[in-house]
Amino acid sequence: MFAIERTVERLGGSLPKLKEKLLEALKAVLPIVGIVLALCFSMAPISPSILLCFLLGAAMIVAGMMFFTLGAEASMTPMGERVGSAVTRSRRLWVIIVMGFLLGFLITISEPDLQVLAGQVPAVPNLTLILSVAAGVGVFLVAALLRMLLGIALAPMLVFFYGAVFVLAFFVPPDFLAVAFDSGGVTTGPMTVPFIMALGVGICAIRNDRHAADDSFGLVALCSIGPILAVLILGMIFRPEDGAYTPPVLPEIADSVELWALFRDGLPTYMGEIALSLLPITALFGIFQLAALKLSPRTLKKIGVGLVYTYAGLVLFLTGANVGFMPAGNYLGQVMAGRDFRWIIVPVGMVIGYFIVKAEPAVYVLNRQVEEITDGAIPSSAMGAALSLGVAASIGLAMVRVLTGISILWFLIPGYAIAIILSFFVPKIFTAIAFDSGGVASGPMTAAFLLPFAQGACAAVGGNIVTDAFGVVAMVAMTPLIAIQVLGVVYRVRQGAGAKAVPAAPSFEDLDDDAIIEL
Repeated sequence: MFAIERTVERLGGSLPKLKEKLLEALKAVLPIVGIVLALCFSMAPISPSILLCFLLGAAMIVAGMMFFTLGAEASMTPMGERVGSAVTRSRRLWVIIVMGFLLGFLITISEPDLQVLAGQVPAVPNLTLILSVAAGVGVFLVAALLRMLLGIALAPMLVFFYGAVFVLAFFVPPDFLAVAFDSGGVTTGPMTVPFIMALGVGICAIRNDRHAADDSFGLVALCSIGPILAVLILGMIFRPEDGAYTPPVLPEIADSVELWALFRDGLPTYMGEIALSLLPITALFGIFQLAALKLSPRTLKKIGVGLVYTYAGLVLFLTGANVGFMPAGNYLGQVMAGRDFRWIIVPVGMVIGYFIVKAEPAVYVLNRQVEEITDGAIPSSAMGAALSLGVAASIGLAMVRVLTGISILWFLIPGYAIAIILSFFVPKIFTAIAFDSGGVASGPMTAAFLLPFAQGACAAVGGNIVTDAFGVVAMVAMTPLIAIQVLGVVYRVRQGAGAKAVPAAPSFEDLDDDAIIEL
């Protein structure tokens, strides 16, 4: 045991830290496993092949979450903070604009979920869609950086840009609508969120004024708008094709060797995808290190080990989610919606949604950063509860859409209207966190389990997969905007008029590199 602990410590970690992350991952994933098992042994029986794939996938997701959360703390967060502070310290507007666009463009291309989005829109060539979405994120990251540096309020910008989104939506074919709004959540996934959020903290640390904490969030919120606008504009240029949806292949395995072969064949695919995803971010950080950062070898070693953990965690997570969870979600949706009491998918979907958001890797990063930047004024437990309730409501509404075929605009327009109205009455930091949380909550777990669940249910009831089932990610991205801001109303009422303000972001100017890594 002592030898194992020494080995782990040399790699940059410790057994207590790994145990802590393992417990966090188990708490997030075991409730989902319990719900699915309860359904499998009662109202929705599934084949042993699908069940075994689901269980092995769950084990890989637990291991992946453990390594990812450990790696994100040690690599993605300090990388983003240091790059953000270096860009801002230059005080040159053209540098901020060029580097902001480049960062947004490269990070979006690095996002594995963007490949999934491209495959869902066959009317548009994959490369065209990917480059357009990446350019959209780049433009809006520049807008978000300028907002933070100039102290522009977030709410008026949200009113303007979402107004443009919904105006464009009325000129786009229905087959593009759901996928366009899904794109805003899909492209802000586990690779993008930790880096962009840390970028905001690093930039606001240079300001070091009383509004810095309020402005340190909101980057993900604005960056989520870029992909939506990009796909809507493409929808006005291209025309959708029939037969866009291809259902996932349900596995049939004869023994344990075939079960492992199924996951073994998937591993190289995700190993290559994640390697290509990490390469642009790592290369860009290397350029900053040579040009401006000049971090110590000890600090670089910690970041390097963190990147290894991040890589291993994402490979395991995405393999488990896509190979193990996706077929189970699709089949469960088919079986439950095929029953006489098909409305049962609404409450069941809400229960699954409540727990599944806890297993999103980027949600952990958001909750931890919110608690730190507010010095505990907004605890991670309150954030987690608000996100879970919001996602539960969104999945319930998404299942209603699957059963009824109601247009997604009947939900999104009132939902975003309520969220934007609330933004004028809650503390600014809650608005920024709320709109960040929408993109964070709609990650790979939603795409790998809840979206197939909706697709299977839609197929069972004879609905239109493209217009009725797609849009789950968009719904998940919408409801946390309201839930977190309601939390802000509660916070304001409890604090009262004489409460002290949320503390400003810490300054990195007076800290050495190792101290920043420890943060």
